[in-house]
Amino acid sequence: MVRVMIADDSDAIRFVFKDILTIGNHEIVAEAVNGSEAVEKFSQTNPDVMLLDLAMPKKDGLTVVKEVMATHPSAKIILITASDNQNIINECLKAGAYAIISKPFDFDQVLKLITEISSK
Repeated sequence: MVRVMIADDSDAIRFVFKDILTIGNHEIVAEAVNGSEAVEKFSQTNPDVMLLDLAMPKKDGLTVVKEVMATHPSAKIILITASDNQNIINECLKAGAYAIISKPFDFDQVLKLITEISSK
């Protein structure tokens, strides 16, 4: 069982992720609705994996990745985005994000990535 944090400002997306993670027998340790909350809750719960939306209020996904990696260099972050801005995506990967999943996403792809990343 992988301990996962979901950081997305969309109630619907968080709900979908909760369903996917429950089906995959993973534990949801925290949810965040904005970037500031994501950084704070990551430090409080130290999840195995964080699913992070790129477009978040208060702090965007890139800022969250940078701040989390600065204090938790072994953090495992999967960025979720509808953006096709390759510059931002590359910046997130350089900052330490493990992978990028594009919306709309495939449930099996999400579960496979969580399993893959948690075993590293």
